Amino acid sequence: MDYLLLILGLAVLIVGGEFLVKGAVGFSAAFKISPLVIGMTVVSFGTSAPELLVSLQSALDGNPGIAIGNVVGSNIANIALVLGITVLIFPIIAERQTKFVDYPMMLLACILFYLFALDNVIELYEGIILFGILVTFTTYLVINSRKKTKKAEAEADDDISEALKYPIWKSVVFLLIGLVALYFGSDWFVQGAVGIAEVVLEGNPDKDSIIGVTVVALGTSAPELVASIVAAIRKQSDISVGNLIGSNIFNVFAVIGITSMVTPIEVSDQVLGFDMYWMLGIVLLLIPILLIGKRIGRLKGVILFGSYVAYVTVILMRIQGVF
Repeated sequence: MDYLLLILGLAVLIVGGEFLVKGAVGFSAAFKISPLVIGMTVVSFGTSAPELLVSLQSALDGNPGIAIGNVVGSNIANIALVLGITVLIFPIIAERQTKFVDYPMMLLACILFYLFALDNVIELYEGIILFGILVTFTTYLVINSRKKTKKAEAEADDDISEALKYPIWKSVVFLLIGLVALYFGSDWFVQGAVGIAEVVLEGNPDKDSIIGVTVVALGTSAPELVASIVAAIRKQSDISVGNLIGSNIFNVFAVIGITSMVTPIEVSDQVLGFDMYWMLGIVLLLIPILLIGKRIGRLKGVILFGSYVAYVTVILMRIQGVF
């Protein structure tokens, strides 16, 4: 049954990714907004919605701290794991806006996240600041993108021309189908993978911790991974990169922002003194990766993926008491 869930989840994830990218392209064409902005907003917000729901539910249940681990782990995985694997399969091009607008905003989000967490708690006013920045930045993206509509239409590729052939409601339906499929596909994938891992690791006293760091982390990043790979294969690299950077921005400004507006979030010394540094380090690693050369190629993918492997390895060694 676990293997069936694993295969079914993976299949649904792939189908969901196809629908999501097709809907996103049609959506961008219909509303005269660039695919990059759609990736930064609609796609990234949609693939990150589960993190928001989990964090809010945890806050309402009296465990708001879960949001911190959720966001830090997701931000590390999105860049090191998901982007790394994506460019290993299909190298992508980082546009100028990604390098000089979107990435700096993601860096700002992570730095603010760290600074607000230094006193071991993220409070209401800090959450309002984070969420306010998200609203302002999203508004800027949409307005700025619509100003460049003529140029975008002149450079429109076949996928966008094809997208214009069907009505906007169909694009919305494709988007919704894609998001729902990614949500359930990810859930089934995690259930199946956890079940298999529990059998393999039976008898290991650190079984739960190991599964959490590896299998569950991969499963919760599966929507972003599939959406980014499908977008890259369909030569919609704007959506691919926008999805990942946008997800990290959304994780901090929306997930942490909204959750801390519901109730203050405590930040443990463990997260502050270890995971936060890894998150900041991996985000800073993107500077040379984005600026050196136009493409994010396979060598850069190896570096990113290697950083994630190093992160997981260090965590496992800490669990085992090696240091």
